[in-house]
Amino acid sequence: MISGSGHAAGERAVAGADLDGLAALVDRLDAVALLAIVFTLGRHGLTGSHDLGEIYAATKVAPRHRRIVRRWLRALVAEGLAAEEDGRYRLLREVGAAEVEQARAELDAAARGLEHGSGLARFFQLTVSYLPELLRDEISLQSLLFADGDLDVADDVYQRNVASRYANAAAAAVLADLARPGLRVLEIGAGVGGTSAVVLPALAPHRPDYLFTDVSRFFLSSAKDRFAAYDWVRYGLFDVNGDFAAQGYLPESFDVVLAANVLHNARHAGEVLAGLRKLLAPGGALVFVDTTVEHHQLMTSMQFLMSPPPADPDADFTDFRRGTDRIFPSREEWLDSLRSAGFSPACLPPPGHPLGRIGQYLFVGRV
Repeated sequence: MISGSGHAAGERAVAGADLDGLAALVDRLDAVALLAIVFTLGRHGLTGSHDLGEIYAATKVAPRHRRIVRRWLRALVAEGLAAEEDGRYRLLREVGAAEVEQARAELDAAARGLEHGSGLARFFQLTVSYLPELLRDEISLQSLLFADGDLDVADDVYQRNVASRYANAAAAAVLADLARPGLRVLEIGAGVGGTSAVVLPALAPHRPDYLFTDVSRFFLSSAKDRFAAYDWVRYGLFDVNGDFAAQGYLPESFDVVLAANVLHNARHAGEVLAGLRKLLAPGGALVFVDTTVEHHQLMTSMQFLMSPPPADPDADFTDFRRGTDRIFPSREEWLDSLRSAGFSPACLPPPGHPLGRIGQYLFVGRV
């Protein structure tokens, strides 16, 4: 029933949108990202056969971003744009500035023809322009995403694009179905509040005990201004990789845990899911949105947010992703991990849906 109402709400949120066209745009974004990666490596003189050390030295990549370079190389080999032999990599074609600019112009033209397509492409185009600087940590992705404290670009990424509209509307419907007097909601990794902005109006008639949290105080300050009308919302810190009890979060103290685009940061997905289950009272639900596909365009943008801190550049996941340089568990891995943690899981959109090509899903785990 919850899955049905969530899907119906998601469909209403994207009614009239060209979903097949949007999925094709994501494929185009990935193709342009590959060209930009080849161009970036080539402009650093990497046109022969080179091992990883030589590639790191040529690009002057910051140690914490080296795994991004490894993801690039793996993707290029998989797509036939590079070859690997005995740990040495060789680009199989040259890509010049003119070819990249032409592809980017065609991308913009394609994006303008789709609802919110321009918003989807806008941030990608910005980050592609700064790939060498991002690699060297001379500019941070945060400075591009939150330039001058403006949340507009972040809203394009987390709220206004069509895939996010579906997922956020579905999440809001699920929480509305669960709403009752005294409902206790913990939102973790709330960030810019892209999901909160859709969920809070749906819960407003019930005035639940709603705790908006993030690991950063920056987002809490912004959220207090953005959601000032919802005087029943409280704010606090929450580290998904920390000890929940030590942070003051006790077993069975919430009825719903909501998370959007944060659980892939869990160092051990299964352990974090098990910990979140302990926070939920009997009959509670974990509701979360996450990406399940390692899109090439994410390797030139959002993945710079996901690198380890400079003080611990070699930090790695401790679950099934360890040593793989992967970030995002697949849809099936999330479902399996939810079952192993004691949840009864559901997932939206359903199999075969056009938005499935984008790979962003809403997961609901019931206790």
